[in-house]
Amino acid sequence: MAPSMHNAQPWRFIHRTGIRSVALYGDPDRTLPYGDVEHRALHLGCGAALLVPAAHAGWTATVGLLPDPGTPWHLADAALDEAEAEAEDADRDLADLHRAVRPRHTSRFPFSDEQIPEPIFDGLRSAALLEGCRLITPPSAWHADAVMELVHDAELLEAANEAERAEIATWTRTGRAGEGPAADGIPADALDPWQYGVSSPVRDFDPSRRMPDRAAAVFEEHPQIALLGTMQDTPADWLRAGQTMQRVLLQATLSGLATSLMSQPLEWPELRSSARDPNSAIGFVHMVFRLGYGPQGAATPRRPVTEVLSFE
Repeated sequence: MAPSMHNAQPWRFIHRTGIRSVALYGDPDRTLPYGDVEHRALHLGCGAALLVPAAHAGWTATVGLLPDPGTPWHLADAALDEAEAEAEDADRDLADLHRAVRPRHTSRFPFSDEQIPEPIFDGLRSAALLEGCRLITPPSAWHADAVMELVHDAELLEAANEAERAEIATWTRTGRAGEGPAADGIPADALDPWQYGVSSPVRDFDPSRRMPDRAAAVFEEHPQIALLGTMQDTPADWLRAGQTMQRVLLQATLSGLATSLMSQPLEWPELRSSARDPNSAIGFVHMVFRLGYGPQGAATPRRPVTEVLSFE
């Protein structure tokens, strides 16, 4: 149920029953060669798929990231043990997030102008720190405006790049013949309205209007955003950022917020470095969240368990 870029679901799990271990692998057949050249987004999605179910089931998961340098697609090992009293206290917050797993969906609807209370922001920042990452929210006014300008710049770059547009279309499901399997990608009922008149704070997966019945809507002029980042920019940092992304999204859902992901400027190397605030302790931004009050989005399809989980 974890989020992933274009809902590619690029993960494989192997449960080693004899040693109570779960191995997480990235799936090289589900990469995005144009939108995710370095596989950073793949690592984010795979990191987001770790830990929460184990904690909910009463297990303590000791995670080792990138355990085999010779096998770069082997992203993590999670050793499972029955939780003892002190471990239960440490994992209780993580287990509590499980009830938000199914309700959490990316919302591409307009949000209201109601401001998010500071205590909710405090909780989201604390959730990020628990995974060793930083969350800047709310950013300063100039920084928020600069990030939104980068989102719009990314839209222009995307519109001018035929290969990028073709890749996005590959992962969009509009019901037409020849599209990919219905168990992945962005389904038609998750596209939601298109922005009328000006650039939207959410990505439009149907810019050519292959679905003419989609309604137009006016989105919020000043989206409330948060930036997730780390000091370094290694694959291990990407995985930790993915774990943090899941914590933040689930905590936001429990707090009554709707959320969406604004990764467009981070997919272009010439824009990504400009997303950070030079006055902050964040060296590299991995995700921009859009937060607010509005309808939850539609559920996206899931691959069959037999495709993503095997046993040894």
